[in-house]
Amino acid sequence: MSADESYVLRPFKLVAVLCVFLALGLDVAALLSPAWVTAERFSLSLWQSCRKVSSAWQCASTLSTDWQVATMVLLLTGATVTLVAFLIALISLCRGTQRKHYRTVAVFLFTAVVLQACALILYPIKFIDGTVLQIYHEFNWGYGMGWGATIFMLGGGILFCLRTDMYEDALY
Repeated sequence: MSADESYVLRPFKLVAVLCVFLALGLDVAALLSPAWVTAERFSLSLWQSCRKVSSAWQCASTLSTDWQVATMVLLLTGATVTLVAFLIALISLCRGTQRKHYRTVAVFLFTAVVLQACALILYPIKFIDGTVLQIYHEFNWGYGMGWGATIFMLGGGILFCLRTDMYEDALY
C-alpha cells in the first residue's frame, strides 16, 4: 500500500470473531452450570439431579436418561463445532486470508446453531413430559446461557456472511 492509497477498516469480521468467542464462553458456562432447572427442593443440571431429603441433598447422575444424554451430546457437539469455527476465523483473521474462509466459518456456525437449538428445545419438552413436579419450578440461568450462546453464534454467522470485501476491492 503506497502513501496515496487508503484502507477502510470495516470491523464486521472482528465483531464476528468476538461474538463467536462470547458464544464459546457462554457455552462452557452453560455446560458446567449446576442450575438448569430449580425448584424448592430440587435442582437439575446436565450432569446431575439433586433432591433435598430432610436436611441433606442427594444427587444422582443424569446420564441414565436418554433425552438428557442426547441434550448433552448435541450441546457438546455444537460447542466443538463453534470452537473449530472460532479457531479457523482467528487464524484466517491473523494471517490476512479472511475471504477464503468466511463461508466455511459461517457454515460451521449455522450448523452449531441448529445443534444447540435442537438441544435447547428438546430439554424443556422432555423435562416437562417426563417429570411431574408438584411444586413451582423454573428454568434457570444455565439454560439461559445456552440460549445466549446460540444467539451469539447466529450473530457471528450472519456477520461472517456479510460481503464487505467487494466494496473494498473496487477501490484498488
